[in-house]
Amino acid sequence: MRTRNVSMVAVLGAGVMAVLGAGPAAAAGGLLPHPGPEGLVWVQEMVGDGGVASGGAWDRLPTVLTVACEGDGTLHVMMDSQGYQVADFTVGCPAGTTGMGSVTMDPGVVRPGSFSIGIDASDDTIRWALTVTQPE
Repeated sequence: MRTRNVSMVAVLGAGVMAVLGAGPAAAAGGLLPHPGPEGLVWVQEMVGDGGVASGGAWDRLPTVLTVACEGDGTLHVMMDSQGYQVADFTVGCPAGTTGMGSVTMDPGVVRPGSFSIGIDASDDTIRWALTVTQPE
């Protein structure tokens, strides 16, 4: 009986991985593509103000925060790492096309562990996406 449960879990796990694997391909037409194996965070699409909190940052690699948006306004982007502001920039969000902003932080700027990103949109209808990567 125990072997059957393990087999069922393996089958369910494979099914979940297949569904998750389909996600990035489906997002190919979105504002930002899936960041791949170097990605710490991928927010596929949000509207208006928002943000994200995550963990898993490593201080021995550079960190790249990229934000894309659309909608006739601006986004104010702020990133905190362990209580320190490490990024603060504005992205122009044109109507009908995608605006993009990115900042690359040297190794050690983002501290090990958790970080948070806040997005302040000039209009509640602005669409945005973001990625945080640590390229090796």
